[in-house]
Amino acid sequence: MLAKEDIDEGELLFTIPRMALLHQGTTKVLAVLEEGKASLENTSGWVPLLLALMYEYTSPQSHWRPYLSLWSDFTALDHPMFWSKDERDRLLKGTGIPEAVDTDLTNIQKEYKDIVLPFITLHPDLWDPERHTLDLYRSLVAFVMAYSFQEPLDEEDEDEKDPNPPMMVPIADMLNHVSNHNANLEYTPECLKMVSVRSIRKGEEVFNTYGQMANWQLLHMYGFAEPYQSNSNDTADIPMSNVYKAAVQVTRSEAEQRLLVEKWSLLCEMEMVGDKGVFIFGKSGSLTDTEMYTTLKILCMSVEEFEDFRENEGWEEADDDEEKMLQALSNEGLPSLPPVWRCLVHAAARFTLDSYGEDMLKDKVLLEDKDGYAKLSSRQRRALQVRYGQKTILHQLLELTKP
Repeated sequence: MLAKEDIDEGELLFTIPRMALLHQGTTKVLAVLEEGKASLENTSGWVPLLLALMYEYTSPQSHWRPYLSLWSDFTALDHPMFWSKDERDRLLKGTGIPEAVDTDLTNIQKEYKDIVLPFITLHPDLWDPERHTLDLYRSLVAFVMAYSFQEPLDEEDEDEKDPNPPMMVPIADMLNHVSNHNANLEYTPECLKMVSVRSIRKGEEVFNTYGQMANWQLLHMYGFAEPYQSNSNDTADIPMSNVYKAAVQVTRSEAEQRLLVEKWSLLCEMEMVGDKGVFIFGKSGSLTDTEMYTTLKILCMSVEEFEDFRENEGWEEADDDEEKMLQALSNEGLPSLPPVWRCLVHAAARFTLDSYGEDMLKDKVLLEDKDGYAKLSSRQRRALQVRYGQKTILHQLLELTKP
């Protein structure tokens, strides 16, 4: 969507009435979905919308046919879930995407088999298992991932209510995303409004925001990535297991190893770490500063300090406020961490960098070689942008924590 003339900050670009939104409340099969509500409950909360989309997408009489016909066969969707497993593992190793996609595909198959298929079999007048297949369901999951919106909860409801279910928002879903966006969607009881958040020049593209999304999240959920350096929200994850591995590496006796196991168990009880958890670093430092700071502090305690901490349940550590932790794990604070803390972060970052399939220098050369880059497929380019952005953050972390 391009600006036909100069637009000032705060201008209303367009309005979408609530009755023009496609969700389970506006579909023709609303009554059936409401009647079977209990059997459609699942962790994602997407099943009712996906069933509505399956019906509306294949019904010649659908009120939503003009909108849904814009996606005639979903071939424009190129999420990593549609890549071969070999392609994902080869191009995206180390990024976290292959593991996320494997989980998605397992959940989609289970959801379809256990919830969707029994439900549509009960309603042969509306759905047909021969037509409303697992493949169509998977495509619609990707469609919802890429094009739906979720209305935010009011602040007072955030801790008490489940997130609002997703909905399809015609016109708004035309806008592309960049972290440095110039428009934003606002929600009112009567309608949704797209409003400019800064001035937009004539001929300039109008960009919405999908949230503070790292490149790996954009590729995983939307099928694209921002060019290297342009995504101010890019991040790199350090698996918590790599910090444990770094701590094991510096133990020198069985007694120290036993102490480490006790420390890690306590961190698990405190919900600071977990088997599949990650510490997240952005371009300016840690984004999981409480978890990272507490983990480093406990792992580096002496026997006496740890016993004292455990006996007092850590409450005497009130001086570790959020501001202190945030500063300590920022780019400015990292070089001043205690040497043993820096050592753990450095080793964990190194282990994480080593997990990627491609060498960082090789990726850098490829990114800077215009002719070579132009010969890459779109998948190879997007994977390269994700990989190299993460590696740059990890390499910066290595430099900030070197002995």
